[in-house]
Amino acid sequence: MTFLLVFMKKIREYLTDGRLSILLIFAILVIDQVIKIAVKTHMCLGESIHITDWFYIDFIENNGMAYGMTFINKLALSILRLVAIGVIGWYIYKCCHASYKVRTRYIVLLSMVVAGAAGNLVDSMFYGLIFNASSPYYVSYFVPFGTGYAGFLMGKVVDMFYFPLIVTTWPDWVPMWGGKEFIFFSPIFNFADASISVGVIAMLLFCRKDLEDLSKPLRGDVGTQEADGSEHAIKKEEK
Repeated sequence: MTFLLVFMKKIREYLTDGRLSILLIFAILVIDQVIKIAVKTHMCLGESIHITDWFYIDFIENNGMAYGMTFINKLALSILRLVAIGVIGWYIYKCCHASYKVRTRYIVLLSMVVAGAAGNLVDSMFYGLIFNASSPYYVSYFVPFGTGYAGFLMGKVVDMFYFPLIVTTWPDWVPMWGGKEFIFFSPIFNFADASISVGVIAMLLFCRKDLEDLSKPLRGDVGTQEADGSEHAIKKEEK
């Protein structure tokens, strides 16, 4: 028991928030890319594998954001992702080196968002360079670097998880949608999308205190200032 306690203490000392963030980002990236490459090199575009009535592996590709959404063109979106990853990554660094203790859960959730964005960015950066175009008629495969279906930052994002939890029909009396099929949850997404969504939702639920003062980790002297203020107050009371 003593050995176990000493071992756990050593792990806690070694696994700083910064190292934890790096390990988590790396793990999510590896899992995301393993899943995507396995799907892309073993399934035809549009192919679907039935796991249960509420879970399918459904291979699609998209140019857009998480869950296949598209608001801006591909190149602009890729550049926006790159900038966002850089900004949030820098913010995580400031949190890990702040003069006061930033909650580990906050750093973990920020790391999940960065990892998810980076996972989809990898698709955009390299998939167009290393794969031939996916097709409903054949399985995609690796090609010599630079001879793929698209240029740098122009690759398509691979999605595969489909959870039609509820499949029913809108009542006829419902305007516009009456008689049409209703599916919840209809978007097809990937592991990176899930990482972003879980990270953002968990932050909104459990890190509202941290989100209320986003700039606090950037004020590197805040902890020192607060400490100095406390000491000054104590000395004043003693006088």
